[in-house]
Amino acid sequence: MTQNNASNPGSAAVLNSDRDALIIARHIAGQAKAGAIERDRQRIYPIGLLNQFTQLGLGSISVPRQFGGGGLSFQTVAEIFRLISASDPSLGQIPQNHFGLIQFILAEGTPAQQQQLLSAVVSGKRLGNGGPEKNTRHTRDVQAQLVTTSQGEQLSGEKFYSTGALFADILVTTAMQAQQPVMAFIPLPAAGVEIVDDWSGIGQRTTASGTVKLHQVAVDPQLIIPLPCAEKPTLRGAVSQLIQAAIDAGIAQGALDDALEFVRNSSRPWVDAEVSRNADDPYILADVGRIGTELTAANALLVRAAKALDSLDRQSLSAENCAWASIAVAEAKVLTTEVALRASEKLLEWGGSRATLLRHGLDRHWRNARTHTLHDPVRWKTHAIGNYYLNDAQPARHAWI
Repeated sequence: MTQNNASNPGSAAVLNSDRDALIIARHIAGQAKAGAIERDRQRIYPIGLLNQFTQLGLGSISVPRQFGGGGLSFQTVAEIFRLISASDPSLGQIPQNHFGLIQFILAEGTPAQQQQLLSAVVSGKRLGNGGPEKNTRHTRDVQAQLVTTSQGEQLSGEKFYSTGALFADILVTTAMQAQQPVMAFIPLPAAGVEIVDDWSGIGQRTTASGTVKLHQVAVDPQLIIPLPCAEKPTLRGAVSQLIQAAIDAGIAQGALDDALEFVRNSSRPWVDAEVSRNADDPYILADVGRIGTELTAANALLVRAAKALDSLDRQSLSAENCAWASIAVAEAKVLTTEVALRASEKLLEWGGSRATLLRHGLDRHWRNARTHTLHDPVRWKTHAIGNYYLNDAQPARHAWI
């Protein structure tokens, strides 16, 4: 399938109020919940909901007001992703890279590039990710090549984990240009670009996080941005990870909400409990108390991390304050990962064997949690946190920390 699910640029609203943005997010989340099971089961894209997300102005809330965007807080960004992901985390994940790329443009783009690309976002265009590559040493190993020919700059390569690309107006992908890693921005449709939804993951089924094939794709030299050196302080990773954590917190909330509903109304107590309702089983009550407490703690760390990012002045970033922000986000990511997995597994345990019946669709919570939390291993989050506190070691600077 090629790119035919892009937005309708030029019709997007601009949201200058945190309150208005949250109202719209709750509206979309409410609509998303009703069809989430069927979309997951049939792998139906949430196109209409995604278009609402864009056209109602949520896609530009993190664009600074000097470029025409909403300039809203990271607290609001995180809460919007949490709210929507509680209803449908695939819908939450699709624009995830869009927001990370906005931060990249702000940090690395020239003033002219910032104006051109961010104005496009404000008008309603979506940025989509041409992700890492298969069969490489690691996720930062780039084999795609951007070369100069008699016809100009041309890009060839193949990408995977390309969440959002199928629904994008501008494809954004890495390549090597004369031994220098760069990010290329390619308006869609474009000759030589093929976007294939071959994503077969057990969860996050409607994100279309599959393959992008690039064959001698013409690239405008004005839309090529070099990737920064490892020494440059940046918030790109922290912002990306904040959104990841918010999606996981949303998955946990959705699982807990469905668990409570199912235990109250659709499950029966275990014979030895000697209670008339499963909701009165003392072990389930204790479990719910633990999960609820863990989720409250995870959400609190998510808010704390967002406030840490909001407190930083983009014009005075340092290695120290960027490291501090990344660690605050990493701490939130640890707890949101753990509670998403635990809540989605406990849901099935509390509901009993009938909770696994296909018609209930409750297994999607665990599949989504397990799939999305594999995006970046939490063991390296706890490693970075421990190394920071014990040895004053700053975390690595990339999009996964």
